Amino acid sequence: MKYLPLVISLFTLFACKQGSNSNERFIQNNVIQSLAKYGVDQSPMDMIYLPVDYPKLKIQQDYNRKPICRVIYSRPQKNGRTIFGEVIPFDKPWRLGANEATEIEFFQQASINGQTIEAGRYVMYCIPQEKEWKIVLNKDLYTWGLKIDSTQDYLSVSLPVEKLTQAQEIFTMEFLEEQGENYLVIAWDESIVYLPIVTL
Repeated sequence: MKYLPLVISLFTLFACKQGSNSNERFIQNNVIQSLAKYGVDQSPMDMIYLPVDYPKLKIQQDYNRKPICRVIYSRPQKNGRTIFGEVIPFDKPWRLGANEATEIEFFQQASINGQTIEAGRYVMYCIPQEKEWKIVLNKDLYTWGLKIDSTQDYLSVSLPVEKLTQAQEIFTMEFLEEQGENYLVIAWDESIVYLPIVTL
C-alpha cells in the first residue's frame, strides 16, 4: 500500500491531461515530487522467459516456438553485505528475491531432475546451505514475503552451489539455453546455482 497515493496521484494527473505544454510540465513536476516523496523500490521486479526474450521473439513472423516457463521476482542488492550465512541464514527458507514471493509459471509440462511438473503457477523458494540449495515449488500463491504452508509443497530438488570468481551485486535469475539444454541460473554475491528444466 506504500505506493497507493502515488498511483492515485498519477492517475488523476493523467486523466486531467489535455495536451497543453503547461499541463505536461505540471504533470512532470508532480511525478517528480511524488517519486521524491514515496521513493522507488530498492528491489525492482523482473520477469524472465524461457525461451529467452520470448515476448520479443513472438512478434516475429517466422517464430513458432511455444513458451516453456517464466519467473517473476524482485531483485535485492548486496550493498557491501555478506549475503549467505548472514543476511540470508543457512537452513532457513528464503523467497529467492524480495517483496512478493517469487513465482514460476510453466506453460507446458516439464521436468526438473526427473520430477514431472504440470503446467501452472507455483511459488518458488529456497533453503540455502553452504554447499547445496534446496529449491522448492509450492502451490500457495499470492503472498507478500514468504509464509510457508509446507503441506502445499509440490516439488523439491537439491542442487550444488558453485562459487563465482566475482561477486554478483544484484540478485539475478536468468534462463540459459545451451546445446539443447535449459537452465534457470540463480546468482547472488559469490554463489551461483543451475536449475535444469526439461520439456516433455
